Amino acid sequence: MVIVEEPLQFPVVFQDQMQTLIQFVQERAGKLNDSVHLHGFSTVATFYEENQYSPVWSAEERWLPVADSLQAFLINCKKKGLFPADYHVGSLLAVRSAIDKDSASRKNAALWTKADLLYSAAMLQALKDLRLGHLPPDSISPRMDSVYSSAYFLRQMKRALKDNRVKSVLQEMEPKHRPYWALQEALGRYIDSVQFQSYTYLNFPYRDTAVFEQKLKKRLVEGGYVSDNTSLVDSNQLKAAIIRYQQAKGLKPTGKISESLIRSFNQTNWEKFKRVVISMDRYRQLPDSLPSTYVWVNLPAYTLTVFDADTTLLQSKVIVGNPKTRTPVLNSAITQFITYPQWTVPYSIVFKEMLPAIQKNIGYLAKHNLMVVDQYDSVIHPSTIDWSKLSSKKFPYLLKQRQGDNNSLGVIKFNFKNKYSVYLHDTNARSLFSRSSRALSHGCVRVQSWELLSHFLVRQDSLQYPTDTLRAWISRAEKHTISDFPSVPLYIRYITVDVVGGKLRWMEDIYGDDRRISEKYFANKRIQ
Repeated sequence: MVIVEEPLQFPVVFQDQMQTLIQFVQERAGKLNDSVHLHGFSTVATFYEENQYSPVWSAEERWLPVADSLQAFLINCKKKGLFPADYHVGSLLAVRSAIDKDSASRKNAALWTKADLLYSAAMLQALKDLRLGHLPPDSISPRMDSVYSSAYFLRQMKRALKDNRVKSVLQEMEPKHRPYWALQEALGRYIDSVQFQSYTYLNFPYRDTAVFEQKLKKRLVEGGYVSDNTSLVDSNQLKAAIIRYQQAKGLKPTGKISESLIRSFNQTNWEKFKRVVISMDRYRQLPDSLPSTYVWVNLPAYTLTVFDADTTLLQSKVIVGNPKTRTPVLNSAITQFITYPQWTVPYSIVFKEMLPAIQKNIGYLAKHNLMVVDQYDSVIHPSTIDWSKLSSKKFPYLLKQRQGDNNSLGVIKFNFKNKYSVYLHDTNARSLFSRSSRALSHGCVRVQSWELLSHFLVRQDSLQYPTDTLRAWISRAEKHTISDFPSVPLYIRYITVDVVGGKLRWMEDIYGDDRRISEKYFANKRIQ
């Protein structure tokens, strides 16, 4: 406690206290105390050094409007997809409350110094989180380190303080994409309608049965399905408690432990909130602006959407890669499409699926309309090959599927440059579009409305490629390659939460990415 009775002495004492406090935190690698660790503290230290260690959030023992504005933001930052604990809101409010409610504390320069430091650290962290998100940069987004460096965020905080525009400067950091703002608006309504409670998270599958069962029992107690752990001394009692949970949640009362049961246990309001945060962060990793016209594929939604000047021109169901052969997220551009394409089977599929089947029964090739081609593109009769001697290390052939209605690519294929050898295409298994879960392919994206997509791509040259011409090619089973149209940017993304009718909709985490991210980066996040 450093009491300053003479107001004129306060600025000098504050500067001395701030310099001492910054040196103390620097020596402890950013730790203000055992519960407060200020990440990126070197930027905070630089800020106060440039400001001669003077207060920026208060003056003459009064809080400035910028402090009130930032505090209001921090209290409600969950509605921005942020974690209040990241900005040490509890510690900050406690210090400010002590100053505001006690006349003696109001003269304590050490408290004012601590509050000022916490405000600055919180502002810088919030600027960064709103602009870049919590997650490390993905492999497809442009690196933002050079543009959005620590110096950049420091300039933004100085601008907010100088112009008294904390709220608007923070908002300027956020993405401009409409789906992001729809998520944010729906998240605000969701937060107002639910209560957040901390529950034990259950990992599945598990390695240690004893540890898992102990956590499961604890989770049942937390949910009120048993009074305490002593009520679950044997397997029959545990099964009965699980059945009570299943009945309460409208699940089939089997009493059995399964992946779907554990998924239900983990679908708490807090876990749902973290999934919204992850989806909002994925929008933060997009470029600042998207082209006026582009194709957007959202894998967990099983949809392809064509946008033109913020208008939805086309939406189609799609089938995407299954979890073992997932469709990659990527940025590219559709540059051509081919009617009645021939499919060259990727070696990954040849070795994992086809070669073992062919070695068992050579008739597999005819059944699936496959031909064997050598390095000279000559067709080889399958009976002339000793299939038993072939393997992934020795396979001097290509397997190609003849074009036609029973070709796996269907009657059209859309090409775009990528290192994964995937593309958009029709399919000969169109009945699969009726399924609600459509993670079924080897990695390519099958498009239900392929005809509409092809017409869209050549829309600017409708005289050369009228609708009737494209349909005639298809009806006559003719192979044509069309590439003389402006390329259309393509974004394939993995975003598991969207907004329908103003409400949040959580989709299936088909590849488990949300779960892995939450466990790796958000496991220790606190509700408040």
